[in-house]
Amino acid sequence: MQHSTFYERNAPDPALVERTLVGTAFGVHWLDAAARAGLRAERAQLRGSTAADLVVVGGGYLGLWTAVLAARREPGRRIVVLEAARVGWAASGRNGGWVDASITHGEQNGRSRWPDEFETLERLGRENLDAFERDLAELGVDCGFARVGALQLALEEHQVAWTQEAADGADRVALSAEEARARLHAPGVLGAALQSGRLVATVDPARLVLELAAAADRLGIEVYERSRVRALSGEAGGVLLTTVGGATIRAGQVALATNAFPSLLARNRLMTIPVYDYALMTEPLTSAQREAIGWAGREGLGDLANQFHYAQITAEGRILWGGYDAIHHAGGRIRARYEDRPDLHRRLAAHFLALFPQLAPGGVDGGVRFSHRWAGVIDTSTRFAAFYGTARRGRVAYAAGFTGLGVGATRFAAEVLLDLLGGEATERTELEMVRRRGLPFPPEPAVSVGVAAMRAAMDAADHREGRRGVFLRTMDAVGLGFDS
Repeated sequence: MQHSTFYERNAPDPALVERTLVGTAFGVHWLDAAARAGLRAERAQLRGSTAADLVVVGGGYLGLWTAVLAARREPGRRIVVLEAARVGWAASGRNGGWVDASITHGEQNGRSRWPDEFETLERLGRENLDAFERDLAELGVDCGFARVGALQLALEEHQVAWTQEAADGADRVALSAEEARARLHAPGVLGAALQSGRLVATVDPARLVLELAAAADRLGIEVYERSRVRALSGEAGGVLLTTVGGATIRAGQVALATNAFPSLLARNRLMTIPVYDYALMTEPLTSAQREAIGWAGREGLGDLANQFHYAQITAEGRILWGGYDAIHHAGGRIRARYEDRPDLHRRLAAHFLALFPQLAPGGVDGGVRFSHRWAGVIDTSTRFAAFYGTARRGRVAYAAGFTGLGVGATRFAAEVLLDLLGGEATERTELEMVRRRGLPFPPEPAVSVGVAAMRAAMDAADHREGRRGVFLRTMDAVGLGFDS
């Protein structure tokens, strides 16, 4: 008999769900707030012909960290960042704001894929998070960075054992139902895995990327917007890049940081697929509503299903709630219209009320309303963690495939890219994770068929008390995966 999930068993009245979405703006709260604070400066478009020591393609986290760290390693170099649209407009400005120490997309993924070096990878991840925090302070980046840790909620009986298996007695602790509900007043919680602030922090993601761009300005880095690169070719002593506007720039070295968007290198076109993730943001909670849900520690919040949710509560008392549906469109197309999915946002709102029934309309202080709804595209790879490499005789380096956990890992990846461009044999570049790429996705139409089958299999596992069927076990065995 099929097992119903927590969210199905506790589904709220659809009329209540609709009331939470009345008047909700279709737009990214983080970016709207940054614009109101005057942080979204207009930047010039690259024009004419010029040259630089290092050109970074992409103005998100990876691109900006690469530029900033390069300027700090070698002051005086001419460094140029080329962004196709606006700085931080894509994943970097619209994600859930979790900064995870893991550079392997979690312990389970890391241990299964790189068992011989996992302890090293975990140490490097923690060191990276520490360096991330130091860099923010030294660069004057104000993004609300807070080492709040995370609560991974068990909402099904079979998930309670998973929280206990993950515990290490130090930075990962299993909480009983009573202990978990003391932290988060959610009646359906059966237990939780608590990760310490040594492993997880939260930020305002848009402020992070925009403040990094401002730090780049202070370091003398040139950041151009609306300067999409259409071609990259090797030439004597360097690399020539040409934008869609006809500008050219000759670079001694190039770092590619284009995330989910089509790579400028043909070899990487099948290494990632774009997957759409959906999110909601509430209006600020009242003091009575805050008291009703607890959550005084402001931990990052997640659940343990295959189709999972993530959340954080902001400093001003808004709740970011996202995840569950991960949508891939045939052909790997990226379109603005794919972001507007009222049906998926409605499902997210229903799941939110299932977890927090006290915040439903008619509840504490009249209940909550969602102020914003949006979506964004994630660069999903088959191994769930970034892959790395070089091209054009070592003058071009790249990384992509962070699969939804790139806020912290992009800083580590930037260090790897600079090591690779410098021709350095470092602890980072000697990692198997860096030296060997994962498997590519199959071409269309096979990838769309495979993703649909994977999503159906994950949903089936959630309805079978977490038991993975033959298809999922086979994909696990060959190292092919799909996640967000």
